[in-house]
Amino acid sequence: MGDRFAIEMDGVTKRYPRGITAVADLDLRVPEGEVLGFLGPNGAGKTTTMRMLVGLVRPTSGRIRVLGQPPGTPEQLAQVGALIESPTFYPHLSGLDNLRLAARYAGVPESAAERVLAEVDLAGRARSRFREYSLGMKQRLGVATALLKEPHLLILDEPTNGLDPAGVSEMRELLRSLGRRGHTVLLSSHVLGEVEQVCDRIAVINGGRLVADGTPDELRARLGSGLLVIVADPVDKAVACLRDHDAVSHVDTDEGTIRVTVDPALAAELNRRLVEAGVDVRELRPVRHTLEDAFLELTGAERAGGTDPTSPGEGDK
Repeated sequence: MGDRFAIEMDGVTKRYPRGITAVADLDLRVPEGEVLGFLGPNGAGKTTTMRMLVGLVRPTSGRIRVLGQPPGTPEQLAQVGALIESPTFYPHLSGLDNLRLAARYAGVPESAAERVLAEVDLAGRARSRFREYSLGMKQRLGVATALLKEPHLLILDEPTNGLDPAGVSEMRELLRSLGRRGHTVLLSSHVLGEVEQVCDRIAVINGGRLVADGTPDELRARLGSGLLVIVADPVDKAVACLRDHDAVSHVDTDEGTIRVTVDPALAAELNRRLVEAGVDVRELRPVRHTLEDAFLELTGAERAGGTDPTSPGEGDK
């Protein structure tokens, strides 16, 4: 990754009429060459943020620079590919003809259309009309359009929406390859496993504010102690023994399974203590915190979300 930033947002706020604040005092920096996962519940402000980055929405206050340029300038747009919300094309034209038309508007050779169709695995349906495409195929065509200019920065909103498991895997590999080739990618997705496998860093937004920023491991570490799952007999005696340990912060049971909040490094010591207390330990294993655990911890108070005023009826993706 380079020392320069592809995206710089300083104190960015976007207010809509009737006192609705979609984004509040947002500071965000994305180094060139980084793949950033941009997460948040519905209504968090993600779509509004992405629209501001390409000049579709103007901030109420704050400063934004994308590849060193203000959003929406010809110089900036020439270096950015974006898929924000559902892609829209001419239904009577084929996928190839839609891309050729987009290439003309973007000022790139029409031959780029065939190249990007191959990249998103749509070459075999290039001459099918857009209205005949499945949801997943439409999504792939949207990603192909974003790739036409071979952009320095890609802004992708739910690129795997509608894809089957094989398509999700192929899209994931495409995103990885874009990162390896030096593209900067801002990826918004609700598929946390996808984000964890693809992204170098994750930014979590909630209520229009940045609530966390770090690697997946750093976000998981914010949850503190890990978990041990123990199956032992007798359960009551095991629970009493575990609660007596100073390092154990919480013990609960669920249908005979004991869940212990404690540093997993103490597993051997706890096992020994249980055996010495006359408890028969049949299973003892650590449970690693997941990115989903961290996401829910960071956004759980409002995870039902609201609706983004720019996307009536659907919420902010």
